[in-house]
Amino acid sequence: MKNLLATKRGIVGVGVTIGILASLLQLWGNPANMGICVACFVRDMTGALGLHRAAVVQYLRPEIMGFVLGSFIAAYAFKEFKSRVGSAPLVRFILGFFAMIGALIFLGCPWRAVLRLSGGDFNAIFGLFGLAVGIWIGTLFLKNGYNLGSSHKTYTSVGWIFPVIMLSFLILMFFNPIITGEAKSGVLFYSVEGPGSMHAPLFISLGIGLIIGFLAQRSRFCTMGAIRDVILFKQTHLFMGLVSMAVAAFVMNLILNQFNPGFENQPIAHTMQVWNFSGMVLAGLAFTLAGGCPGRQLFLSGEGDGDAAVFVIGMLVGAGFAHNFGLASSGAGATMAGIIALFIGLVSCLLIGFTMKESF
Repeated sequence: MKNLLATKRGIVGVGVTIGILASLLQLWGNPANMGICVACFVRDMTGALGLHRAAVVQYLRPEIMGFVLGSFIAAYAFKEFKSRVGSAPLVRFILGFFAMIGALIFLGCPWRAVLRLSGGDFNAIFGLFGLAVGIWIGTLFLKNGYNLGSSHKTYTSVGWIFPVIMLSFLILMFFNPIITGEAKSGVLFYSVEGPGSMHAPLFISLGIGLIIGFLAQRSRFCTMGAIRDVILFKQTHLFMGLVSMAVAAFVMNLILNQFNPGFENQPIAHTMQVWNFSGMVLAGLAFTLAGGCPGRQLFLSGEGDGDAAVFVIGMLVGAGFAHNFGLASSGAGATMAGIIALFIGLVSCLLIGFTMKESF
């Protein structure tokens, strides 16, 4: 049976759905201009598990669990679940680590960059340009033989591991619910102020996460892939999904009175444009070398891809380092420690790009 969601109309429909749902999540309680942000949400989950102690960004985001489990359900329903692993797991871990560092210097993943712009945050323009430059650099490596090796089939149980971890987090949340005004419930940490304290109701967040995970797995939705395909192949298929997400979110923000244009006083953002740009150069390069944006990595991990799961684990560790060592930006801007980490990340990713290539 033809996969309608993988057609041009299908990918546009998925983009529109994600844009609408992201704006509604903001209306229902998620932080402003952060209806969905994979990097920020993974960072919040890291805090909820106690892997960093930045009290304002600690919440076990159900959307992330939903992304993985929704993809898992779709993959099984359409016989696309394939347990597989590849090569260079440590490299994939490092790429996930530095992708998170870059994203937290900018304060958002590619999804949030688009959604920030759709909400009127013009600082996101610099982040999107940086993302495109990072992806462009990555495509140069791809053209010159960069390859981490092909994946191969493995035990079915290996592909189950990451979805089971996400399901376990969800069960953990049910048994350790938020206690109003308390920063800790059982083994989990919860923010009582700041972005981590802002969230839509649990079942709404989970339901939307499941829907997006299901749709994205079927459509192959990927923000990095959208820009990469335009640069490499002049193909606009995935890019139309990205554009439709932006337009749908923009229209919904206008309807819901959530559009506030300008550079100054934007929620969870800063105006240090050099580092907005540079942070996303690093993130875009890391995503390209790893083969997908953070959302796509979650969806792939749900359909049995062990390489994608390693990348996400790298992001989790990167988020912990970013806040434990003062690498993440804030509304005041990038930190000196973050800038140093950014340059280390760029050098590391460039070395990976130059050295991990096939010989012809």
